[in-house]
Amino acid sequence: MSNVAGAVTTISVLDLAPVSADATVGEALEDTVAVAQAAERLGYHRFWVAEHHSMPGIASAAPAVLIGRIAAATESIRVGSGGVMLPNHQPLVVAEQFGTLDAMFPGRVDLGIGRAPGTDQLTAHALRGGNVQEKVEDFPQALAHLRAFFADAFPADHPYAAITATPGIGATPEVWLLGSSTFSAQLAALLGLPFAFARHFAPQQTMPALRTYRENFKPAAQQDDPSLTGTLDAPRAMLTVTVVAAETDEKARRVAAPAKLAMARLRTGSPGRLPTFDEAAAAPLTELQESAVAPSSSAWIVGSRETVRAELAELIERTEADELMVSGMIPGRAERIRSLELIAEAAAA
Repeated sequence: MSNVAGAVTTISVLDLAPVSADATVGEALEDTVAVAQAAERLGYHRFWVAEHHSMPGIASAAPAVLIGRIAAATESIRVGSGGVMLPNHQPLVVAEQFGTLDAMFPGRVDLGIGRAPGTDQLTAHALRGGNVQEKVEDFPQALAHLRAFFADAFPADHPYAAITATPGIGATPEVWLLGSSTFSAQLAALLGLPFAFARHFAPQQTMPALRTYRENFKPAAQQDDPSLTGTLDAPRAMLTVTVVAAETDEKARRVAAPAKLAMARLRTGSPGRLPTFDEAAAAPLTELQESAVAPSSSAWIVGSRETVRAELAELIERTEADELMVSGMIPGRAERIRSLELIAEAAAA
């Protein structure tokens, strides 16, 4: 899948394993596996799952585990994290987890790495054993350690040079930096790594982040240690965007309504499971809720195949993104797959 109104790009999928009000966690996880199989059949390039914690409506708290299940149920689509929130984990553990995945599914594994907690501060405190006082240099250092475990690249006088990540050493997952601001854009550029921007919840920062990344990109030939995993010869930028498609614009708005209501509840301090279509239809957003979700939802692409095609083409032309990753919190396996079918048709038109 590589053509959107004449613009060459790649289309992938980000999934959060949404847990609907009328489903169990087990059913939600199996729905995600089925959606991944459908994405592969439809020609999507990658299927990523995101790390979130203490959210009743999201079941993707353990990306490495879920990635293994998805990879085993598919054959060719790339699978990965969008992302692993590195401050929640020790780099050696991540190297071993993704080294294991890379050994089992060689050439198919992506490691998208984020800096945000993926949760609230109390949950972050529990995840990190009470260590939530991050310094500016903590994330770049943890990222450097992770890549060094893969490449066996610690200096001889470094204490970790004596450690062999098994699995991990020699693994080559495709490493991406994720971000919703210019911080990760700048870091990805300086390290020569591909960069995925979270336009689905920080649309206003899209162009500043992409500009920062492209203007500061340092290719592999200029890196101090080009042996580290993931360095590129040229910048590569991906945008994550919320896209919900249905047969008509009106139906698409109905399909997108549960996600909008769930976001409104989260933003106003009442998170829960993903509402059903009937629940969302019976609870139109208040003025306060609309204002709470507007900074993100205003950038959603919701509509028929023709509407989606036009808006995707405009987005690609404006941002010159190399890849789009579509995301949509939709209750119901059939409705999620149908949305992906229509998006695929729109992208190929």
